[in-house]
Amino acid sequence: MGDLKLLKGNEAIAEAAIRAGTDAYFGYPITPQSEVIEYLTLQEPHKRTGMVVLQAESELAAINMVYGAASTGKKAMTSSSSPGISLMMEGISYLSGSELPCLIVNVVRGGPGLGTIQPSQSDYFQATKGGGHGDYRIIVLAPASVQEMSDFVKLGFDLAFKYRMPTMILSDGLIGQMMEKVELFEPVPRNTEFDQSWVATGKTPDRERNIITSLDLDPLKMEQHNLHLQAKYKKLRETEVRYELIDCDDVDYLIVAYGSSARICQKSIKLAREKGIKIGLLRPVTLYPFPSKIVNTLADKVKGILSVELNAGQMVEDVRLAVEGKIRVEHFGRMGGAIHSPEEVVENFKSIFLK
Repeated sequence: MGDLKLLKGNEAIAEAAIRAGTDAYFGYPITPQSEVIEYLTLQEPHKRTGMVVLQAESELAAINMVYGAASTGKKAMTSSSSPGISLMMEGISYLSGSELPCLIVNVVRGGPGLGTIQPSQSDYFQATKGGGHGDYRIIVLAPASVQEMSDFVKLGFDLAFKYRMPTMILSDGLIGQMMEKVELFEPVPRNTEFDQSWVATGKTPDRERNIITSLDLDPLKMEQHNLHLQAKYKKLRETEVRYELIDCDDVDYLIVAYGSSARICQKSIKLAREKGIKIGLLRPVTLYPFPSKIVNTLADKVKGILSVELNAGQMVEDVRLAVEGKIRVEHFGRMGGAIHSPEEVVENFKSIFLK
């Protein structure tokens, strides 16, 4: 068993970053994720592992510092909250186009605009549909606990380097601020061996210097690069889908929810079953790639699906695409930092499906 600590979600991200052998963190404070850089600064990880922690002058600077470090094969990461991630979108597109591995954490707050500092899930589109320009994707992990905030740092880096692309941990202010017991994984040494044939470290006896770029003025070459990226995303959809099923063996209806909404809905399905209503929960762990196949399979078993989110209705579109019109799919959400209760979810479900 690893070390046990009582940590906030944001603190768990920071401690996991040190233990995951991260070479460099570049960030800028923004509520509700400022504890990440605060914890890293107080822990002085340069003394523990040699990890560099730098507060950049802006989110734009932070994501471009990540680009620079990632191009040399280093484990680089950043974290922010919704408006800050918006500022990073150009850099994330560049990272994706250049096939550079990195880890990005978004502790989501309500919007649009500056919005509120309260929790929300209104960045689903931004994360999963490519909030920047171009036909690109990033891996998106959705933690539902402080434990997963820690675990997904290591997983996120592993996936980023396996596929040479950015990974995002899409959390929210609720999980970022809550405190839970966390079993921390054993520290991973920095500079773990991996294929470095692509990194920009200058000419070596074995190869010419590498040039890291997402630019090619020849449209046919650019198309081939895009086809290469799309093939990689196809492989992701075939091999890296993650999800959790809760009480889905005897279901009549299904709730699909991720992150903090999934935590709330675990209580909702318990309340519903106490009333004799057989509802199960499907929790996507990877939002991209989305678990479309299992949603489609469950659509053959149930009478209806409710997508529960802290937004105006975003993931529900992927649920409807996965169902392929077989059954009714509806959405229930709260916005602007308001959080639904388990009882509200049950009442909303009843008003939609059991009139």
